[in-house]
Amino acid sequence: MIQLADATPEVGIEALDTDIIFPSKTYEIDFENNKLTGRMIDGLEALRQFVVLALRTSRFSYESYSADFGSELADLIADKEATDALIEMEIPRLIEEALIYDERVESVSDFVIEKNDDSYVVSFTVNSSEGVLNIQEVIN
Repeated sequence: MIQLADATPEVGIEALDTDIIFPSKTYEIDFENNKLTGRMIDGLEALRQFVVLALRTSRFSYESYSADFGSELADLIADKEATDALIEMEIPRLIEEALIYDERVESVSDFVIEKNDDSYVVSFTVNSSEGVLNIQEVIN
């Protein structure tokens, strides 16, 4: 009687190199004109574009994006019952939740929030495997 262990040849499996960094090349978006430029970007430039796109896209609004992509900032700002203090307290959490799932993002910190009429001007730092990004975004 042949047992399965006897019939199966031993195959060496090499450990996968988990330190491989895949390029983050993507098409550049012209946010002012809402169109693709046709140019490819990578590194910090691609990460900056991801940050802006994630913050400007409402989470759960588009079937083409996973539930991980986007933010809930628009819902927070539109909530008529939310006070300015609550909004200012929640903005950092919602921004971090929108960005931290990306494997390039290590941390989001140094938030400065200023209310300007019906908008909030938010500045923060993104520490990533690509480098450090200083972001300023208007949320309305």
